[in-house]
Amino acid sequence: MFRIYGRANSINVRKVLWMCDEVGEAFEREDWGRGYRPTDDDEFRKVSDFGVIPVVDDDGFILRESNTIVRYLATKHGRDDLYPTDLRNRARIEQWMDWAATDAYIGIRPVFLGLQVKMAQFKDDAKAIEGGIREWTQQMSRLDRHLANGTSYVTGNAFTVADIPVGLIANRWFGIEFPKPQLTALEAYYDRLSERPAFMRHGRNGTP
Repeated sequence: MFRIYGRANSINVRKVLWMCDEVGEAFEREDWGRGYRPTDDDEFRKVSDFGVIPVVDDDGFILRESNTIVRYLATKHGRDDLYPTDLRNRARIEQWMDWAATDAYIGIRPVFLGLQVKMAQFKDDAKAIEGGIREWTQQMSRLDRHLANGTSYVTGNAFTVADIPVGLIANRWFGIEFPKPQLTALEAYYDRLSERPAFMRHGRNGTP
């Protein structure tokens, strides 16, 4: 049985849950992380000493890092439509997955932790939140311009694994209240993703 370690409201765990639904991977999940059992617990460290979620156990094969797990599942299930073997198409997908984990996430962290989680370190730090909003807005505006070129999804007219991390960032963008510009192409992309039942279950489900 494919086992997922991590709380279901974690954006990184939700990538894996969404992907499991896309490929039909049956799974069991255990709550770990903020608000649940801590990942520095000895039981968790027996699975992974890195202390981050998600971690998966696929019949004894332990794997961490959400984007890696998503790509692993696509390959395991032979889903070349979601993660093609063509070198350049695969590279385009991976660059967007990397963007979602790096450049796009720089601004998200202080905004999410300050406005949504209200973590003590961030909730009263207006400067950090304002800076995060500014940076996040720049990144989402870039995504909007890219989508405005006429592609339905981030790498073309077909849904791929790149749309999982990018789509969850879009969900967080629309789910947290703060002043933001109207990004018409991004809004259309968000609605297009919402046609997928797995996104509605694990993305657009009321949790940013």
